[in-house]
Amino acid sequence: MSEQKRLITMKGTPLTLGGTAVEVGQQAPDFEVINNELSSVKLSAFREKVCIISSVPSLDTPVCDTQTRRFNEETKKLGNDVVVLTISMDLPFAQKRWCGAAGITNLQTLSDHRDAAFGNAFGVLIKDLRLLARAVFVIDREGIIRYIELVDELTHQPNYEAALQAAKELL
Repeated sequence: MSEQKRLITMKGTPLTLGGTAVEVGQQAPDFEVINNELSSVKLSAFREKVCIISSVPSLDTPVCDTQTRRFNEETKKLGNDVVVLTISMDLPFAQKRWCGAAGITNLQTLSDHRDAAFGNAFGVLIKDLRLLARAVFVIDREGIIRYIELVDELTHQPNYEAALQAAKELL
């Protein structure tokens, strides 16, 4: 497993990312995460749909809360050919509780806590904290990565408009 030093910061402090960084144009690596009902879910289950992956450190933080609520609202406008997955290291129980309290019904929250399979496969595992970096990936119907944003400062929001535009162009 490779490491990428100083690609992101948290309040100015450099963090080390583990895993293998993915690139636009490559086949998205498959991974297995856990849904809120404790069932395994693979990325490959969403083939034939445009997939937006919203990677967040923890749903119980203000920036992650805002990011997930924003993608939940935007998902309504994208139609049934787009699926939005929010992935964090939060336990599935915490994700389910948070979704219920926040009224999240238009996207899926998935947990990478068990194996960090997503974090390692996409190069967004923060080794120092065992959390996921804030990032957005857009994957086309054939499983090719078409858009990547790795947010350089963990406390900043992603560029929602750019990610949503990238998804719309694939419809």
